[in-house]
Amino acid sequence: MKFFKIDLGVAILIAMVLGAALGAIFGEDVSVIAPVGKIFIKLLSMLVVPLVFFSIIMGAQALGQSKNAGKIGTLTFGYFGLTSFIAVFFGIIFPVLFKPGSGLDISDLAKDMMDSSLVSKGEVAGFWDTMLGAIPANPFRSLTEGSILQIILFSLFFGVGIGKLPDEKRELVSKTIEGINDVLTWMIIKVMWIAPFGVLSLMADAVGTFGFDVLSSIGQLFILYMVALLIVAYPMFGAFVHLFSNVSAKKFFKEMMTPQIFAISSASSLATLPLNYEACDNMGVKKSISSFVLPLGATVNMAGNAVFNPMVAIFFAQLYNIPLGFGDYIAIAIVSVLGAVGTAGVPGPTLLSVAVLMAVGIPVEALPLIFGVDRIFDMFRTAVNITGDASCAVVMEKIDNMGSTTVENQS
Repeated sequence: MKFFKIDLGVAILIAMVLGAALGAIFGEDVSVIAPVGKIFIKLLSMLVVPLVFFSIIMGAQALGQSKNAGKIGTLTFGYFGLTSFIAVFFGIIFPVLFKPGSGLDISDLAKDMMDSSLVSKGEVAGFWDTMLGAIPANPFRSLTEGSILQIILFSLFFGVGIGKLPDEKRELVSKTIEGINDVLTWMIIKVMWIAPFGVLSLMADAVGTFGFDVLSSIGQLFILYMVALLIVAYPMFGAFVHLFSNVSAKKFFKEMMTPQIFAISSASSLATLPLNYEACDNMGVKKSISSFVLPLGATVNMAGNAVFNPMVAIFFAQLYNIPLGFGDYIAIAIVSVLGAVGTAGVPGPTLLSVAVLMAVGIPVEALPLIFGVDRIFDMFRTAVNITGDASCAVVMEKIDNMGSTTVENQS
């Protein structure tokens, strides 16, 4: 995506630096430009609910109609879900233990956006409260109130239902939803054009009000994130490959070196697909397996994002001094994993990050503070994402071979 012929990520990084400089020079007086950032956040928030709704329906309907995928398809989705939930665990446990957002209260940045129930009562949601609250009594009310967890559950159910319709009816409904989703994606892209201005104003306001402690906290978040990513990419995926495939972990990571380097440089899972295909081919994965698992993984398997989104949510909860209970962590985990089913094709991770914050009542106004360095985050989480796709492919290859051997023995 371009911003006046400059890569948008570069433009946002420049805006972040300029904003920090303005905040350092003018101090609290720079708050006069803060409304520009608030306009950007409100535009983004305006599109979150409808885009999450229609995007997840699109992703879920593929699951509903995957008749030809059979056992491998079911196990592939199961693998993606399991590894994503493990990744979410690290995304939650690291900021809870090391508290990168503690010691700095930025609630003045978003007083008007605080969830009043959290502020006034100091209550946190319990496990069963979260589970019961995830079921919408009225899905239309959930849409108007922005109840993200309820919207995701209804969207998944609705999308799978579309996938079960007869071909003629399914095609009609699918094309309509796809068209609406395309329009909303276009709107998100246009809103992102003003992201540099929003980031500049909010960064200036943050540094002008709190000094460079904000940047120090972001630096701590990045270090924690990199450690969590390394654990997910190597010990976790390495263990799955070692235990459940015919490929040694050493060979796997040797073959994945080139795709990982390319993923870091391009920050695109889809652009890395050809190299991932080649790596899987070198590891003995059949085309019938890799051609199903890898494109699907590039769309719905986001282990790197599964670390990122809960970590960011808890980081901002700490910055705002908002207490989170067990039920809140469950909600963060569910939204982080299930939200990736349909929102992977949306430009950047911004949409799902907003959705995760909204799910537990955390203000989204300070989110642009990490936009400037998001390109760096994105490079490394993409490498983890494609590593997860390839690990799934080699595991599914062994399962497929075991099934073929069983059939041959029976005959």
